[in-house]
Amino acid sequence: MVGLMNTKTVTVVGMTCQHCVSAVTEEVGALDGVTGVTVDLASGRVDVASDTPIDDAAIAAAVDEAGYEVAQP
Repeated sequence: MVGLMNTKTVTVVGMTCQHCVSAVTEEVGALDGVTGVTVDLASGRVDVASDTPIDDAAIAAAVDEAGYEVAQP
């Protein structure tokens, strides 16, 4: 279905400043299909919007590349 938006939410640990937010936003935002990334520094919540399904492992790898890690549920 065209126009269907996918969203995923993960919690990232280790972010302490706006630079951290920028790094995570940049790395996750570079994933294929990602159309938006919203990061809440206080809670560590990262909402990822995409026009195609995004694999959790791909998000975790992008967060790792930024120097942080996704909290395990």
